[in-house]
Amino acid sequence: MAYDISPTPLNSHYTIKVASYNIHKAIGNDQRRDPERILTVLDEIDADCIALQEADHRFGNRRAVLPFEAIKAHGYTYIPLSLRSCSLGWHGNALLVRDSAACLGYERLRLPRLEPRGAIISDIRIAGNPWRFIGAHLDLSGLYRRRQVAAIINSLKQTPQDLPTVVMGDFNQWRKRFGCLRLLPDDFRALPTGASFPANRPIGTLDRIIIGPGIKLLACGVHNTPVAQKASDHLPIWATLSLSASSVL
Repeated sequence: MAYDISPTPLNSHYTIKVASYNIHKAIGNDQRRDPERILTVLDEIDADCIALQEADHRFGNRRAVLPFEAIKAHGYTYIPLSLRSCSLGWHGNALLVRDSAACLGYERLRLPRLEPRGAIISDIRIAGNPWRFIGAHLDLSGLYRRRQVAAIINSLKQTPQDLPTVVMGDFNQWRKRFGCLRLLPDDFRALPTGASFPANRPIGTLDRIIIGPGIKLLACGVHNTPVAQKASDHLPIWATLSLSASSVL
């Protein structure tokens, strides 16, 4: 990962909104592929940084589900994680940020897997504050989920600078406190965003937002609107965050 983090006084008063959304390749509960519905949901959420899962077609050239020009028209920039010019992300994982944000560096992680999986890490400056965002879509197998979380944590330990860290994605885990979540460091916590799957009648907390030390939670939840219920088989989850006073001293 290449970094460009110059010393900047951090601002604990500025808040950001983050979100995670498995867009299911823009195929809704009516089995229609409609990228415009996904973009409408993104407008409704109005987040500073959004982690997407299943953002590319799975087969063929794996082209992006959301048109690049449409993403820009809706006020977002995508982090250039893909190795293919037609794709949006890495193993379907993508990060969208507001045009005013600046990407400081990014990395693609290959994860232990039963089926092709990966995770993404990007350092992004938002309103003067650098943050570290991780996006992931974990395996259906509990054994591999644990190995994948361990790989993500190990990668974080090797990064050259500690930053306020947010992990987001589809963890494919129904239980709230067990399984792969038990591997998180003691100073990381999974937020109580709520059930997000299936979108038309959510009962499973498959999607997660996890925050590291130095971050204050202001609010979080599931974005459950009529269009979100139709646009994908998952509902988006979101959180409003700020830096704790101790992290900016």
